Amino acid sequence: MEALELERLQTLMRYDVLDTPADGSFDRVTKMAAKIFNVPIALITLVDEDRIWFKSKYGLDVEQIGKDPGLCSSAILSDEVYLIEDARNDPRCLTNPLVRGEFGLQFYAAAPLVTTDGYRLGNLCIIDKEKRTLTTEQQEILQMMAGIVMDELELRLQARKRFSEMGKNN
Repeated sequence: MEALELERLQTLMRYDVLDTPADGSFDRVTKMAAKIFNVPIALITLVDEDRIWFKSKYGLDVEQIGKDPGLCSSAILSDEVYLIEDARNDPRCLTNPLVRGEFGLQFYAAAPLVTTDGYRLGNLCIIDKEKRTLTTEQQEILQMMAGIVMDELELRLQARKRFSEMGKNN
């Protein structure tokens, strides 16, 4: 494993969010994303070493998927929205089982969840079984919503650090 990926995974562990229960704040974001973009599925994903875990999911009934060949794994490589408007004709996902298989994914857009120190932990993504497009403004909205998710994760991390420091001082 390369050093940068190891650092990213260590940063992900610092947030202590993997395998935590469903959460109303994050669930509201995925529901809002699904409604704003009129898609059946919206997810907050965290890319772990060998899996993509869903911190929040709207319209999907699984907790996680394998990391390879994951669209979310590819999406965290960019600071921009990772956009696949017509998956059946996009060379990046021609072999992806979510596209070719029973699921029938056609549209995928993901804005990365970027920490204050620049690590991409996962994505806020929207998915449809129909091909579609996103305007530049819609991509900006998706990025802003991902920023809100990251703000919430940062606030929780800071609160945990303060609580831990208070415990050490008593």
